[in-house]
Amino acid sequence: MSERRSSESGFPIKGVYTAADLPEELETRLGGPGEYPYTRGVYPTMYTSRPWTMRQYAGFGTATESNARYHQLLRAGTMGLSVAFDLPTQMGYDSDDPIAHGEVGKVGVAIDSIEDMRMLFDGIPLDKVSTSMTINAPGSVLLLLYQLVAEEAGVAGSALNGTIQNDILKEYIARGTYIFPPKPSLRLVADTFGYCRKEVPKWNTISISGYHMAEAGATPAQEIAFTLANGVEYVRAALEAGLAVDDFAPRLSFFFVARTTLLEEVAKFRAARRIWARLMRDDFGAKDPKSMMLRFHTQTAGVQLTAQQPEVNLVRVAVQGLGAVLGGTQSLHTNSFDEAIALPTEKAARLALRTQQVLAYETDLTATVDPFAGSYVVEAMTAEIEAAAVELMDRVADHGSAVDAIEAGFQKREIEQSAYRIAQEIDSGERVVVGLNRFTVDEEEPYEPLRVDPAIEAAQAERLARLRAERDNGAVERALAELRAAAEGTENVLYPMKEALRARATVGEVCGTLRQVWGTYRPTDRF
Repeated sequence: MSERRSSESGFPIKGVYTAADLPEELETRLGGPGEYPYTRGVYPTMYTSRPWTMRQYAGFGTATESNARYHQLLRAGTMGLSVAFDLPTQMGYDSDDPIAHGEVGKVGVAIDSIEDMRMLFDGIPLDKVSTSMTINAPGSVLLLLYQLVAEEAGVAGSALNGTIQNDILKEYIARGTYIFPPKPSLRLVADTFGYCRKEVPKWNTISISGYHMAEAGATPAQEIAFTLANGVEYVRAALEAGLAVDDFAPRLSFFFVARTTLLEEVAKFRAARRIWARLMRDDFGAKDPKSMMLRFHTQTAGVQLTAQQPEVNLVRVAVQGLGAVLGGTQSLHTNSFDEAIALPTEKAARLALRTQQVLAYETDLTATVDPFAGSYVVEAMTAEIEAAAVELMDRVADHGSAVDAIEAGFQKREIEQSAYRIAQEIDSGERVVVGLNRFTVDEEEPYEPLRVDPAIEAAQAERLARLRAERDNGAVERALAELRAAAEGTENVLYPMKEALRARATVGEVCGTLRQVWGTYRPTDRF
C-alpha cells in the first residue's frame, strides 16, 4: 500500500483511487462544458477554438519605461497587458507625498495623473488589446484615467476590454493596501459596477482575488472559500445599491493562484466554478447563464519561487501554468524565473511568455475540453475541496457577513495558521523545496537583477510641480468640490471623479478628497 499523504487543503491523498472514490451523481455534478454547473469549463469549446489569453504582469519605474516593456511584450506575442502599480499609487498617494518617499516606481509603475497614463499607453491600440490593472482601493480612478486616454485616441468606452482588480475586501484580509473603511469602499465598488454597465460595458468591473490570500498562506480550500465569500458580499452590495443581479454579475471575474500541486489545483478550479454557479442561481436568483459563470484569471505562485537556484523556477512555473490550463482558466500570467530576486529582466519576462506559448502550441492541451473529467482522483479531490470550502463559507456566514468576519479577524487568523504550518514543514524538511532545503548547491551562479533608478522619485515630483503650475487650478478645485458633494450624498461618484481627472487633478488629490469625506481605515476601527 502506498504511503498516504495530505493535500494542501488537509484531506488525505490516497496512493490509489478507484471508481468507488467517485462522488455520487457525478453526471449532475459535471454537466457539459459551457453548461451549469460549469465544472467542466464556462465555454462549450474552451481552448479548442482559441487558447486562453496570455498576459504578462509588467510595470516598473516610469510610465515611459513601462510603455517600452509593453511594446516588447506585444511584439513577443502576448495577447493582453497586465499593469503593476507602485505602492503610492495603490494607496492613493502622489509621488511627491512624504509618505511615498522611497517607494516610487519600486514594485510597479508610478501613475500620478492623466499625463502619466498617456505615456503608459502611448502607441498601444486600446481598442485591440485587453488590459488588466492590479489596483484596488483607487481602482475606479485608474479605470477613469484609462478611459480618458482612450477617448483622446478616439476609442469609445464601449470598445474597451479589460479588468480592474477593485477587490478591497481581500486587502483587509491579506495585503493591506486599503484606504477607506469597508462600507464606503463597498459603495465605491457598487458605483463602479453601475458606471461600467452604462459607460464601459465590456469591462470586467472587479477581479475577486484569492491569489493574495494564497500568497499569504491560504490553502486551496481557504483560497476559494474566502474569495467566494467576498464575492457574495460584493453581490449583496450591488443589490443594495439598486442594481439587478443579471445587470452586473456577468462582468464579475475572479483571480486565483496556481501552485505546483497540480492535481489539487485542477480540482480547486473545478470546485470553485461549481460553488459559484450554485450560489448565483439558488441564492441570488440569477437567470442569465453568464451570471453563473465563474470566469477567472490565474497567476502562477510567486510565493513558491526561490532566490536559490532561480532557474529551477522555470520548471515550477511550467507545472503551475499546466495546472491553470487543465483547470480551465480564461487568462494566465506566468511569473518570470527571477521574480524572487527582483523585477523581471526583459529576457526572463520573454521566457515566461514562451512557457505559455509552448503549452498552447506544442502540446495537445488545446485539442479537447477538460481532459481530467471523470478522473478518479480529480473528481474525488474536486468533491473534497468543494465540501471543505462550503464548510468554511458557512463559518464566514456565521459571523453575519464576510465584512463581519474580517472585522473579527477570522479569515486572517485561519490563513496565518496555515502559513505557520507551511513554514514549520519547510524548516523541518518535511516539505521539500528543491534548492532551498534539499538538492542545494554550495555556490550560486552570479545573477544581475533589474534595478529601478532612485532618481525616478525626483523626476515624478518635478512632473507634478509642472502639472500643478500649468493646469487650471480653479477648474480642478471646482471639480473636486463636485466629487466631495457626490461622496457626501448618494450620487455615483465616478461621474464627477472623471471630470476632476479630465481637469488634471492627481490621483492623490482625488483620493484625498474622498478621504476627507469617508475617512481612512484603521485595522482597529469598528463600524
